[in-house]
Amino acid sequence: MKPEQMKAEVQERYGKIARGTVSGCGSGCGCGSDDSVDVITPGTPPYTDHNEEIVGTANLGLGCGDPVRFSGLAEGMTVLDLGSGGGIDVFLAARQVGPSGRAIGLDMTSEMLERAEANRRKLNIANAFFLKGDIENIPLPAESVDWVISNCVINLVPDKNTAFKEMHRVLRPGGSFVISDIVTEGAIPEEYRENADLWAGCVAGAIDRTAYIAMIRDAGFDTIEILSEHSGTENNDLPFTVQSVTLKAGKAQLNQ
Repeated sequence: MKPEQMKAEVQERYGKIARGTVSGCGSGCGCGSDDSVDVITPGTPPYTDHNEEIVGTANLGLGCGDPVRFSGLAEGMTVLDLGSGGGIDVFLAARQVGPSGRAIGLDMTSEMLERAEANRRKLNIANAFFLKGDIENIPLPAESVDWVISNCVINLVPDKNTAFKEMHRVLRPGGSFVISDIVTEGAIPEEYRENADLWAGCVAGAIDRTAYIAMIRDAGFDTIEILSEHSGTENNDLPFTVQSVTLKAGKAQLNQ
């Protein structure tokens, strides 16, 4: 599929989830994929020991990890959530950075942004903000955020190289990202990548773990670290397995 078609399929699927006409995936994205393809996408139940009101209001069951838990957020910081959906990670981050900080959510789907804003008003979180845009072209100035987080979204992005370069651009020197995402061990055959349901379900857009880490390094990040990982059930009929991983990487200080 062409990148424009991929994005259109993702927007359609997630727009339906935002409107409540299609349910989320529960504890790990990908489980809503075409049942004819026997792929079990892994995921660890996120959002335990977090604010119950936020979780109950904004959790759409689309995550494959808990990036906020692993982030070193502190009072006064600015944090950017890529693919913010209904806003759960934005709201959790907003509580951690406090009134003097900012938590910004970026999403390309209008219905998700509308739902996130409604959730923000319901939760009365004044330091949470939402922007519409693509991860490959983040509408923020260079060196404007302290942390980037993302939860089961980068696998949906057609141009991952550019996405990681954009993360590096918007982070301040010494800043970091924590991303929970879906990767593979082994290459996904092309016929799976052409399956629109598998793209929207977080499977067909996933890439090999080694290649994923190489892209992060090529974008200029250092100190890349795997914080958690969970493998799905292996299917011996397929040439690849699926994993959820949470990674951290940092942008070097100016004097380094």
